[in-house]
Amino acid sequence: QVQLTESGGGLVQAGDSLRLSCAASGVTDCDSKMGWYRQAPGKERELVATITRGNRVYYADSVKGRFTISRGNNKNTEYLQMNNLKPEDTAVYLCNAHCLVRSSDSETAMDYWGKGTLVIVSS
Repeated sequence: QVQLTESGGGLVQAGDSLRLSCAASGVTDCDSKMGWYRQAPGKERELVATITRGNRVYYADSVKGRFTISRGNNKNTEYLQMNNLKPEDTAVYLCNAHCLVRSSDSETAMDYWGKGTLVIVSS
């Protein structure tokens, strides 16, 4: 069974830092693409950052220069270092990954989602 598990959320003050982690299990590899989305109360889900094969990264304009996405050594883990947090960063942060699941008789590649970790930034 494929699972993406996030951790690292919490309540912090404006200007503080947090590091989110996401680990994928039950997959062969998620090397092609992993990313972070967020959804604030009453708002649509928005893309925060992605990292693709070869460590090519993308950031939303709202987080450029403050957030850094990276992978773990096994490439089925990703991190989001968030610095200089602002109240408008308050949201549930969700891990997303395009992963390959290979068995003895099949191979499937598709997107998977974690359940999210809550980040609250107080002013």
